[in-house]
Amino acid sequence: MNIRKIVITGGPCAGKSTALTWIQNAFTKRGYTVLFVPETATELITGGVAPWTCGSNFDFQKGQVYLQREKEKVFEMTAKTMPKENILIVCDRGITDNSAYMTKKEYEEILQWLGLNEVEVRDGYDAVFHLVTAADGAVQFYTTDNNEARYETPEQAVALDRKLLRAWTGHPHLRVIDNSTDFNEKLKRLIMEISAFLGEPEPREIERKFLISYPDMNWLESQEDCRMVEITQTYLNSLEGEELRVRERGENGHYMYYLTAKRPAGPMERIEVEERLTRNQYMDLLMEADPTRHTIYKKRYCLMHRKQYFEIDIYPEWKNAAIMEIELTDPNEEIHFPEQIRILREVTDDPAFKNAALAKQMPEI
Repeated sequence: MNIRKIVITGGPCAGKSTALTWIQNAFTKRGYTVLFVPETATELITGGVAPWTCGSNFDFQKGQVYLQREKEKVFEMTAKTMPKENILIVCDRGITDNSAYMTKKEYEEILQWLGLNEVEVRDGYDAVFHLVTAADGAVQFYTTDNNEARYETPEQAVALDRKLLRAWTGHPHLRVIDNSTDFNEKLKRLIMEISAFLGEPEPREIERKFLISYPDMNWLESQEDCRMVEITQTYLNSLEGEELRVRERGENGHYMYYLTAKRPAGPMERIEVEERLTRNQYMDLLMEADPTRHTIYKKRYCLMHRKQYFEIDIYPEWKNAAIMEIELTDPNEEIHFPEQIRILREVTDDPAFKNAALAKQMPEI
């Protein structure tokens, strides 16, 4: 069985309700069984349980996170019983969304109460698709009339949209669908992004990679829309032309584990298949490490800039340079580089800067 769990999130009046209908139609036609986990906040508020009816906002958020987790567990459990080959679980918001409505300390307290941590909750979803509120770029279409749980002014909606996006920054597969086109085209872009993630028709990855000057770390770490994750990457014995690796990814002592297989499919494109591992599976696969390559250790700074998601890799062996990557849906998409980043040159097609090559020999820079 192929069960994937994704999140559709975004600010108020972003088009999520209509987007869910589009997702149902598009992926049912492609042979997927599409399951929807309803938005928990709206369910509770319309049922009379709200931040203003509970003892405090914290009490409301605690109940909401608990219910969201239990609902997702039920959907995952029952999905495994279905005689279907491809199942897509679509969460109308995920647990991480709740962190935008409380303090960091409160969110950590709730996760600790549930025996969870921020990394496993955020990265427990296979992909996250953020629809930008209409208040940011299409304010003439912003309304609170079609959702009784919505009360934000346009200014509040924009601020909340950015908090929600910041909450998900650090996820390995985060995509932003803005209001640069009309609404129908916005939803077409969402379907295209989900299709690319699911590998329809093939699991292709379009990525551009740049060698940059070593960034100003004070500036980078001060950015609200930036999150650092630690990555340990080990290459395994594989067939010629194929790249097989395992990765430990996380922060603050909490990690997720992945197995990835890649093979080239043309300029800037690769066919990529990734699956999540348990820690025990990861440890077992380390026994198959390629003895000709060393393990790569790096700090990855996930930076959201002008609705584009950059990944800046800092290698301990390099003192003067770093690598910056961006995944695209279209290889001709315009890239809006942060002004503070100095691009030395593009290395997308330079084999010396492939991670598999760096694991053999790290050039001195």
